[in-house]
Amino acid sequence: MWSRSRLSLRGRIGRWRSKLWVVVQCSVAAGVAWFIAADLLGHELPFFAPIAAVVSLGTSYGQRLRRVAEVTIGVAIGVLIADVLVAGIGSGAWQLALIVFLAMSTALLLDAGILFVTQAAVQSIVVATLLPGAQGAFLRWTDALIGGSVALVAAMAVPAAPLRRPREQAARVASKIADLLRAASDLMVDGEATPALELLADARSTDRLIRELQAAADEGMSVVSSSPFRLRHREPLRRMAELVDPLDRALRSTRVLVRQTSVAAYRRREIPGAYAVLTADLADAADAVAAELAADRVAVAARDTVLAVGAATGVVERSGVLTAEAILAQLRAIVADLLMVTGMGQLEATDALPPPR
Repeated sequence: MWSRSRLSLRGRIGRWRSKLWVVVQCSVAAGVAWFIAADLLGHELPFFAPIAAVVSLGTSYGQRLRRVAEVTIGVAIGVLIADVLVAGIGSGAWQLALIVFLAMSTALLLDAGILFVTQAAVQSIVVATLLPGAQGAFLRWTDALIGGSVALVAAMAVPAAPLRRPREQAARVASKIADLLRAASDLMVDGEATPALELLADARSTDRLIRELQAAADEGMSVVSSSPFRLRHREPLRRMAELVDPLDRALRSTRVLVRQTSVAAYRRREIPGAYAVLTADLADAADAVAAELAADRVAVAARDTVLAVGAATGVVERSGVLTAEAILAQLRAIVADLLMVTGMGQLEATDALPPPR
């Protein structure tokens, strides 16, 4: 329990650090929105301004500009409709139901997203229940516009971390592939059942790495799309985003290889020593790919190393054991996937593999 709590605490602190910039950004945007509405324009209790700013920015860089537009217009519509109707028909249960109905209907007729519709409804409820007949009611919708405008400006200021994260995560995936291959190579030699089951469990827990890679790539592309100051990073990020699919394939093929190796160890089936050597060499090649990705380069420099392993799979002595042949087939599949990570096309990577002996 103590160990797990420490790991959980580290994870929470790491999550807080990764979101520290957006937390500070939301805090500053809320203060600036309040300052503009209250101190510069003289609005009384302009709490819609910081609300719109914080909800628009959120804690994610993904689709920030769309979020800013949806929240700002949604809040403005909800506040404006509620202000107009409360001034005309007053407030109460049936009035609240009518206000929410009209606010959501207006948002839907504008072909809005879920966030747009929700904000229109929520802010109309706030006005109808907490601020009915308040002085300066018809100015409140401008507070939402102020908050959205502040969020729009803040959304353009983004740190470099989301731009680094895709390549860092891609390198992490390639490094994990190398670790699994190296452990599988050792297992082919030792043939112990217990380490085989542990390795299989480790391989099955790697799905999250691809999800994190996809999320990092999407976030990075959203950053360069929302910030004019990061446009020069668009092409490198696009190239890195294109590696998600081949890395996903390579990791899946590695999991299948680990499964075949674990089954062979559990059932005491002998794997040729040459296959273990090939697996270790492919692990070294995956490490070379990871090093190139970590250096923010397409792994062209690692291509020859991967090709050498692919060539070796065509001349290695074959085995009569079906499980061993399945392992060789997976090694060739991983080679093709890693060649795609180095920048080769799918057909080119497939043709680069010599026919098996």
